Amino acid sequence: MEAFKKRWQIQQNWQLIFPLLGIISLFFSGYIIFKGLFKNLLKDTSATTYYLITLIGTLILSYILLRITLWFFKKLEHRWEVSYRWELIAIFLVFALTGSTAARLSDPVMHLLGMHNETMNSGLFWTIRILIIFPVYQVLLICFGWLFGQFNFFWKFEKKMLSRLGFKRFFKE
Repeated sequence: MEAFKKRWQIQQNWQLIFPLLGIISLFFSGYIIFKGLFKNLLKDTSATTYYLITLIGTLILSYILLRITLWFFKKLEHRWEVSYRWELIAIFLVFALTGSTAARLSDPVMHLLGMHNETMNSGLFWTIRILIIFPVYQVLLICFGWLFGQFNFFWKFEKKMLSRLGFKRFFKE
């Protein structure tokens, strides 16, 4: 455990929540991806076979996601200004939660506005949905960043991104 703490620069035990949440998120993502890709293939199998194949597939996909995530950590560790390596996990979790939440929130908003993918042009539907997701995403990014103790990182990130989109005059320092 000490080697793990040293590798991720964890000074206090409460910081272990981030690697734990990261591992849970990787397994959950592996499970969701596997079920999405192979649900039709597994529909005619017995319950035991279904659960065994799902478990093995989830473990394999989770391992692949872990390797990809660690590769991203290595690439971004020096690019992003973080004090400790465990903060990278917190930042990735914030991005994942923000994207998922914004996408989930946009669906009820679209239905509330009476816009459905089945009843309107697909290109127009997705353009409007992205325009709805974008501001929601920006607000959620700051909120989740604050909840995960990474407000300063995400505030700088927001200012940089919005400045690149032409909103530079709103962030004069």
